[in-house]
Amino acid sequence: MTIRLHVDADLAEGADVAVSPAQAHYLGSVMRLGPGDPVILFNGRDGEWAARLAEVNRKAARLVVETRLRPQAPEPDVWLLFAPPKGPRLDFVTEKATELGAALLRPVFTRRSVVTRVNEEKMRAHLIEAAEQCERLTVPVLAPPAPLDRALAEWPSDRRLFVLAEHGPSRPLAEALTPGPAGFLVGPEGGFDKTELDALAGLPFAVAVGLGPRILRAETAALAALACWQARHGDWAVGPAFRS
Repeated sequence: MTIRLHVDADLAEGADVAVSPAQAHYLGSVMRLGPGDPVILFNGRDGEWAARLAEVNRKAARLVVETRLRPQAPEPDVWLLFAPPKGPRLDFVTEKATELGAALLRPVFTRRSVVTRVNEEKMRAHLIEAAEQCERLTVPVLAPPAPLDRALAEWPSDRRLFVLAEHGPSRPLAEALTPGPAGFLVGPEGGFDKTELDALAGLPFAVAVGLGPRILRAETAALAALACWQARHGDWAVGPAFRS
């Protein structure tokens, strides 16, 4: 399989693209590529392009862009707000939410959150790597981590927020989902505090939803919700772009 890289540079036929030192090390030292070898590039704006290595060493690499493989296209408009879980489970959520097409991820800190800070640089690296591997044309936006009340105050009023509530009045998720801009809010392992659920119930854009009779881990709930939305209102009706 041809290596696929996300770059910041503009992409067009004949363009020269210099990659980061880390990407140059990956291409030359890890993957052992040399001049003339193919690489696929995308930047989230100009679609996906075939390119070839012109120069490569351990610290620098230059590629020449050849032909466009796919034009840029609209992607599903679904966001994920979540109380970050501990350790490798945060990496798991970041990677899988990217694969499931989330356009934006935002860690939020609730009353019962155990994790109160995240490594944004590491999260961003996981987002890029997952986007490269799953062949999406964009990298999800990583919004600044924030306390839940601030994230809700900044929430767009025209975007529906589905709150994954583990108790209290709620609607079945499949029944509640509607088309249009949407987002999901997933709490910590200990669940939302009652005062948080009461505050959420008073927001006109928030809808409490349930995910069935079983208790799901926070990361399972987040991914299940994204999968349900993609199946109902996202891009899962589009077939995979099989490569030769």
